[in-house]
Amino acid sequence: MSAREQAESVRWGAEDPSGLLEAALEGARADDFNCFVTVDTDASPGDDDGLLAGQPVAVKDSITTEGLETTVGSKILKGYEPVFDAYVVERLREEGATVVGKTNCDEFCMGSTTETSAFGPTRNPLDPSLVPGGSSGGSGAAVAAGHVDLALGSDTGGSVRNPAAFTSTVGLKPTYGLLSRYGLIPYADSLETVGPMTRTVEDCALLLSAIGGRDPRDSTSRGERKRYEPTGLDEPVRVGVIEELVEGSDDGVKREVRDAVSSLDDAGHDAETVEMEGLDHVVSAYYVLAMSEASSNLARYDGVRYGAGPNERGRYDEVFAKVRGDNFGDEVKRRIMLGTYALSEGYSDRYYRKALLARRLIADEFDRLFSKVDLLLSPTMPVEPFRLGEALEDPLRMYLSDVCTVPANLAGIPAISVPAEEGEAVGVQLMGPEFSEELLLDAAREVELVR
Repeated sequence: MSAREQAESVRWGAEDPSGLLEAALEGARADDFNCFVTVDTDASPGDDDGLLAGQPVAVKDSITTEGLETTVGSKILKGYEPVFDAYVVERLREEGATVVGKTNCDEFCMGSTTETSAFGPTRNPLDPSLVPGGSSGGSGAAVAAGHVDLALGSDTGGSVRNPAAFTSTVGLKPTYGLLSRYGLIPYADSLETVGPMTRTVEDCALLLSAIGGRDPRDSTSRGERKRYEPTGLDEPVRVGVIEELVEGSDDGVKREVRDAVSSLDDAGHDAETVEMEGLDHVVSAYYVLAMSEASSNLARYDGVRYGAGPNERGRYDEVFAKVRGDNFGDEVKRRIMLGTYALSEGYSDRYYRKALLARRLIADEFDRLFSKVDLLLSPTMPVEPFRLGEALEDPLRMYLSDVCTVPANLAGIPAISVPAEEGEAVGVQLMGPEFSEELLLDAAREVELVR
């Protein structure tokens, strides 16, 4: 039964909302895959009215929840209990959902495997020897393991779509500004957005409908509340297949994606190969910008304004260095140092400003391609899931694996990952112009129908 059908049955009394919630809480407490870092043992069923009536929802640990510990996977925020809900959490509660707990994530969302968390790695329910992807791996794993049907993640450079591909679930990165970022603890403000993670495209649309709407507390918020109900595509669409991304993928990924393209062709859609200029620069531009913003955003965690307090007195700079040295993990330190370097005097023109130029060129390239096709298609990830520990030994390889996902974040356009085959850790990514979520969800539903 889909989340939509469950919500309808709860409203009509066919399902006991307390039973749904207790099953989710039991799964979260057992949690064989380390999906959750916090479980709300006091959670109670939400209102029996609303789009998500009676639905348990898991929320990534980077999204604030009033009175429920929120750490972004870092020791520096251990014990922090926000005094307010993020906007998207407010919307969940208004629509009758219950937050059952906070899901594990890479520390400050920096990683592609959910292994940099201070609370240990999350394991992939498809194969516990593999990573679930990141940084929203806890949310993806919670859905894949059946603990919940609905979860929220956040996506800075693929952090919703990556784990969706690796756990054979659905993950959507909306248009930048469609969802409010109020209450999303920042890593790189100009790139990141909250995104739904679910079992099916229908559930993804339901969750997106529930959490949307303009929020005056977020100056980038541009979205309106809208009901999304994907049924597949009524008319043929032009799909541009980014051949360079397909051809550069591992053989297993390449085969699954080509099968999906063939299925769309057979269903009467026009799938054609397109060339996208600038792909050689997307990863380097993304990481210069993301690390630069991270360097600025994480400066607040000094043990005085935010973060774990110092255990000893001393000069401010010494205490500052010790608090951050003791409580930040290696990946966070690496990105802060590289971002600080890129912004430093004498180097900002050489790196940061060039990355901004590359970002503009990528956005222009998307505009050019969308003048010729309705949607773009690529693999979500060019590789299949890493084994636990494998990517940590080679961070550069982990960074390069983001080549398919970061372009959408640089341009601010929506993108969705759908399993190429049910139960397989390969995702098909669809991208559309700004605010084309309705078309994107219909197309993703079509992939589900023809796969």
